[in-house]
Amino acid sequence: MGDTMYNLFRGVIGLAGLYGFLYLISRERKHINWRLVGAGFGLQIVIAILVLKVPGVSDGIKAVSKFFVDLLGFSVKGSEFIFGQLSVDKSYGAMFAFKVLPSIVFFSALSSLLYYLGILQRIVYVFAWIMHKTMRLSGAESLACAANVFIGQTEAPLIIRPYLERMTRSEIACLMTGGFATIAGAVLVAYMEILGGDDPVKKVEFGRHLISASIMAAPSAIICAKMIIPEREEVDTDLKVSKDTIGINLFDAITGGTTQGVRLAVNVGAIVLVFLALMAMLDFMTVEWLGSWTGLNDLISNSTDGVFEGLTLRFVFGILFAPVAFLVGVDMDSLLVVGQLFGEKLVLNEFVAYLHMKDLVDAGHLANEKSILISTYALCGFASFGSMGIQIGGISVLAPGQRANLAKLAFRAVIAGTCATLMTATIAGALS
Repeated sequence: MGDTMYNLFRGVIGLAGLYGFLYLISRERKHINWRLVGAGFGLQIVIAILVLKVPGVSDGIKAVSKFFVDLLGFSVKGSEFIFGQLSVDKSYGAMFAFKVLPSIVFFSALSSLLYYLGILQRIVYVFAWIMHKTMRLSGAESLACAANVFIGQTEAPLIIRPYLERMTRSEIACLMTGGFATIAGAVLVAYMEILGGDDPVKKVEFGRHLISASIMAAPSAIICAKMIIPEREEVDTDLKVSKDTIGINLFDAITGGTTQGVRLAVNVGAIVLVFLALMAMLDFMTVEWLGSWTGLNDLISNSTDGVFEGLTLRFVFGILFAPVAFLVGVDMDSLLVVGQLFGEKLVLNEFVAYLHMKDLVDAGHLANEKSILISTYALCGFASFGSMGIQIGGISVLAPGQRANLAKLAFRAVIAGTCATLMTATIAGALS
């Protein structure tokens, strides 16, 4: 069997496994709209082929990625003025603190500017119209899922603010899943900076895949949400973008976006700091105590050729999530290291996982190109346990009456969002 056929075979098996899992955990299987699922699957494949295989479209996304890299250069100029030599320090910590986090602030302000000018809304409408017509979704969930491709999980609901209070349970699940399955432009550039390092070519390449992943994740999120929580009520099919604006004028929009970006950057930095510190504390307990006393440290280190130093939390993640890595098409020699990244992303967050992925690639522990590609797609989303509180808090401010639904559906939406990113990873791996 040639590599192409083998990849396609693994992709079919992976997608069948994910669809089967969603069917099993659905509480209302008899109400699943299989026409919607079929249309969503078709849209998944069409988008994947367009963004990954059709030269014109693929080159267009690459050009967008190149544009983002150029914008990163503008962000660095601002960072250099504020932080001086610290912004050009090559150490990992300095790069993250003085290049990655400032880029989040800049792109948050830029997104707010584009929203104020109405440019984002027009782009969102086109994506929403396509999903609305192919999958026959309600207007609100079509707009929300399309908006999540470009803006964050708490900003996208602003597009449909007038609809939020009267959305059905299934629509709320779809809204939340879309937020968990995609990323925001502000953190997209941060991931590009982390994964690409100082190499502009790598930044463009990773950016191309990250943008493709977020676009592909929109129909995937809808499929996953509608299988877990099928629609059983009448929905509003109007497809109208909210006229709400961010800011009273141009400068207010930029200032508001900057303030929001500062909050996001501080939040990201704090979460990464705390989670890495907690991992170090737990590793100390398991490695220095349990692993040392039982002799498991030496056994694990020897059996993994030093990839894992002992009974670490990352090793536990690797064992638990290796079957998932295998299901989505990761090669046998990379199952443990990719499995640990999947676990870190779900339990901690995607920033921690991407930072560690970069370390693994640099150390040569993750060298298989297909496994790197699958990891890039699978980690590209906000689906983590920590994000549940962010969504519940952010959306309930806009729609207080939906707080109970948000709290009840959050965990299932995280699982659906995780499945959506795994679907995009599976398809990308099959087409690689």
